[in-house]
Amino acid sequence: MTSAADLLSADGQQVLSLLSGREVTPDRALQLGTELRGRFPADLVAAALTQQALRMAGRTKFSRADEMYFTRPGLEQASSELTARHSARRFAGLETVADLCCGIGGNLAALASAADHVLAVDTDLTSLKFALRNAAVYGSATPVIGVCADAAELTWARTSPAPIGARRVDAVFIDPARRTGQRRLRAGDSQPPLDWCFGLAGQVRAVCIKAAPGLPHNLVPDGWEIEFVATGRNLKEALLWSPEMATTPRRATILPGGDTMTAEPGSPVRIAAPGSYLLDPSPAVTRAGLVEELARTLGAWKIDPMIAFLAADEAIETPFARTLRVLESMPWNERQVARRLRELEIGTADIRRRGLAGDVDLIHWRLGLQGEGSATVVLTRRDGKPWGLICTPAED
Repeated sequence: MTSAADLLSADGQQVLSLLSGREVTPDRALQLGTELRGRFPADLVAAALTQQALRMAGRTKFSRADEMYFTRPGLEQASSELTARHSARRFAGLETVADLCCGIGGNLAALASAADHVLAVDTDLTSLKFALRNAAVYGSATPVIGVCADAAELTWARTSPAPIGARRVDAVFIDPARRTGQRRLRAGDSQPPLDWCFGLAGQVRAVCIKAAPGLPHNLVPDGWEIEFVATGRNLKEALLWSPEMATTPRRATILPGGDTMTAEPGSPVRIAAPGSYLLDPSPAVTRAGLVEELARTLGAWKIDPMIAFLAADEAIETPFARTLRVLESMPWNERQVARRLRELEIGTADIRRRGLAGDVDLIHWRLGLQGEGSATVVLTRRDGKPWGLICTPAED
């Protein structure tokens, strides 16, 4: 039976070449499959069509996706080209870095551009073959050695597998496979388990663990840095840096600019009524617990001690928050808010709920929006009481 790795064969390469640049929609796939099965085995054609569909999906993460090789779970878990380059920067200048659980190599090419030698390790041979090919797609001149093995069975402090020979591994990047469908993340919800990953810091001087952004802070040992990385407004991943690489307990980073904010002690932020503008911090900032640091940096204040919204009287431009102009601020009363929205001729609304329970879709329906305008309706708390704000983007 044809495996995904057979796509690397001569016939596989020919089928992929014939599919290059074609859009594989369900209807189109049927037509393309019929055309190709007269020349190639049916299972190879099916694998190639799947690969072409994955390449199309991979364009959101990789600029060279059309030349890369993916497995479906590998693409889903892989870091994007942008986030991989960000994390690789801290490995710059190190001699040998091991990429454990490398999958299809989302981080491998970026690590190869930073270190002198890279070791790619994965238990799945197909994923490992794809990872090595994908690293080559990005044209790195750094030697990359692939090892199909369980990372937990290798001894990193002493030697590395040939041909790196007796050279010590200076650093480890590991992206453990995560279980899906878990409501709450726990230390054992990955393979290898997080506790084992943290233990690598006792063998290798520099370690970075890629984790899901919902990881509870209390699972991370003292001395490690937790960095939450967002692309625009989308929170992408958490990076856990060992004490050797840590520079702060908590960090929020916003890509593509690379703007970063770290935990800094300071005086408490004042609590006051909403101002002319509302600041909605990046999820990287809220997950890192840096809302008060952001408020002090911007000269803003909080509208409630337990809520992450900030307020200001002037429009503030910052990569760490979205700034909204406040049109209306009032105690939350659904009928009164609906009436005011009609007066403002708001027909489209993005409802942001923080600190209050409620079904957003049902609230949206009950507001009965009519008109050609648009707004953001914020359901939150002010001084412990339900509060509502009608806002538009500051640039409007």
